[in-house]
Amino acid sequence: MHQLDWIAVSLFFLVMIVIGLWSYRQVSDSGDFFVAGGKLPWWLAGISHHISGYSGAVFVAYAAVAYTHGFTMYVWWAFMISIAVFVGAFFIAPRWSRLRSKTNIESPTEYLKTRYNLPTQQLMAWCGVLLKLFDVGAKWAAIAILLHGFAGTSLLFGILLAGGISLIYITVGGLWADIWTDLAQFVVQIIAGFAMFFIVLSMLGGASGLFTLWDQLPEQNSQLFNEPYTAGFAFTFLIIYFFSYNGGTWNLATRYISSSSGSEARKAALFSGALYLIWPLILFFPMWAAPIIVPGLEDPSQSYVKITQELLPPGLVGLVLASMFANTMSMTSSDANTISAVITRDILPNLSKKFKDMKYKQSLLLARSTTFIFTGLTLIVAIYADVFGGVLGLIVFWFGALLGPIAIPMILGLLPMFRNCDSTAAIVSIVGGLTGFIIANFVLDVSQAGLLGIPIGVSFILFTSIGWFSRHKSVSEEVDTLIDKLQMDK
Repeated sequence: MHQLDWIAVSLFFLVMIVIGLWSYRQVSDSGDFFVAGGKLPWWLAGISHHISGYSGAVFVAYAAVAYTHGFTMYVWWAFMISIAVFVGAFFIAPRWSRLRSKTNIESPTEYLKTRYNLPTQQLMAWCGVLLKLFDVGAKWAAIAILLHGFAGTSLLFGILLAGGISLIYITVGGLWADIWTDLAQFVVQIIAGFAMFFIVLSMLGGASGLFTLWDQLPEQNSQLFNEPYTAGFAFTFLIIYFFSYNGGTWNLATRYISSSSGSEARKAALFSGALYLIWPLILFFPMWAAPIIVPGLEDPSQSYVKITQELLPPGLVGLVLASMFANTMSMTSSDANTISAVITRDILPNLSKKFKDMKYKQSLLLARSTTFIFTGLTLIVAIYADVFGGVLGLIVFWFGALLGPIAIPMILGLLPMFRNCDSTAAIVSIVGGLTGFIIANFVLDVSQAGLLGIPIGVSFILFTSIGWFSRHKSVSEEVDTLIDKLQMDK
């Protein structure tokens, strides 16, 4: 990398730290730290929800799929996410905001104690925290691979650099720091993404390159589905994305929880869904063109790095790298903030009485401490990512397959039609889904779609079946009242 590139990356990191320090003044208690005091405007929540769904994995693992399999990458990723978020905008997103305004929650799992019971809440909280350790660790590993490709630095250096900067601003500024850095990161991503798009488009002969590109690639690269990324694979991911992007991935639920009302949360979801529908078409275009620009790569995960180095002048290379850092740091820092809320609000108070009814300053100190410790643990996972199957293995299979069993009781528990699904349904569905993952992964010989679909399918069937058999049983007044409160803003 050129000196100008390092200057661009350094300025980006400096801005992140400055935002974190500035946000410090907006945080007076754990409510500000975890849910921005419930004052998040819809447009900012929508941008944050969108940008928090990206990471450096998009430019490593997903770029490799775009290089080898073409347009199907957009179909089973961005397009399916947009559909999932659009549907959730009407059925799920508003309920998260109403939970905060009507029950004063600060973490996504806090309401589960009332909705089910304490053991169910603790099972889901602990499983989710452990799952996020692997997911966030994979994101750090992905950004380290990118930095290694650009500058030849060690993976350890890249992990500690990105993780260290995030550790500072998220620990100091909480969700406000996370939200404002998301906005800054979105701006950087837009500038860098358009720069790459127009440079590649010019190289392909102008606007006509949008269509002639596919004539220069293998025929299957222009298809909607390209083995092993079949229609079944895409549909499986649509189901996973529905539960993930509507709150099963807890940091995304926090964007809705922090909105001022249900209608504001709905607008945020619609905005995020629209961004997923449109922006990835521009972002992925250079990745689809990569086989023409840098043909015959032995390691397709380096394709985006290679075309960036091939096409961009000094300074812009650093800007593109900064945008990749932006994506990863947005997702990982928001994860750390949300997991800290779960640990602080839902786990620690049930382990020791000294964590209950803490004063404002004490709760804020605990929030910052748990954020720091969790982020540090994810960096350790990142350093040993290869042990768990590499970046794609961690993100797509471990996280994708294990997310469903945890998310199903959490998301469906918000809806009136599942009010008869009690704690038994929740626990059995979680255990059954995890068992299904183990059998599919280590016993059966199934496709990728099967590996991902079996856990969430088993969990859904168990949860809904137990609820159906319990349909004539009375529901506690506490649960009825909770679900009814989520119907309307007033």
